[in-house]
Amino acid sequence: MTARRQPNPNSESVDNYLKAILLLGGLEEKRVTSNALARTLGVAPASVTNMLQKLAAGSPPLVEYERHHGVLLSSAGRKRAVEVVRHHRLIETFLYEVLDYPIDEVHEEAERLEHFISERFEERIAAKLGHPTIDPHGHCIPAMDGAMPKQDSIQLTDDVQEGIYVVDSVSDRSARTLRLLKDNGIAPGVKLRVRGRPSISSYAVSVGRSSKILNLQEEAANSIRVCAVRK
Repeated sequence: MTARRQPNPNSESVDNYLKAILLLGGLEEKRVTSNALARTLGVAPASVTNMLQKLAAGSPPLVEYERHHGVLLSSAGRKRAVEVVRHHRLIETFLYEVLDYPIDEVHEEAERLEHFISERFEERIAAKLGHPTIDPHGHCIPAMDGAMPKQDSIQLTDDVQEGIYVVDSVSDRSARTLRLLKDNGIAPGVKLRVRGRPSISSYAVSVGRSSKILNLQEEAANSIRVCAVRK
């Protein structure tokens, strides 16, 4: 019987799976479904199942996988996933703050580079930047020991009531949406007044001290995480 070929634990594809499981599972490390991974990675569910089986059979196993019950990262898988996320967010910060990349371009560049930088290079970037804890999108940068502080925020679309909030982070998945938010002054740290729901798929907000009403469609609103302003 031919032994199942093991995936290269350092391949870009493996890194992308591990990172997606980490981010979808959250700090609670919830089980992640194959369908959720397929949507996030843009691959067929059958391909996801095949890869998860290989990752679970590796030495060491990178995931704990049970068909129809989702997947969890093993300790080895989580260590690698956090490392890749740290690389990605440090690179984004370096590109944005040092090389003056536009905010909507840093994600794709970091996606290409995150798999290949050495630990020494990572340390040099972190030192150059003053050991940042937040990337340009407002996402926490994991510490060297793998710690990922919890960010106490909610999505704008999570039944947010009318009132004043502070933008905690914006999703980096869509360059088009990032450009829209940037053009309207929406960025981490900016105050956002939620004024209501003009329709089932839009959110009326005003930015900072402006009284101008901006109607955000579902896709854009879904990419914003906010924290309530304490009175």
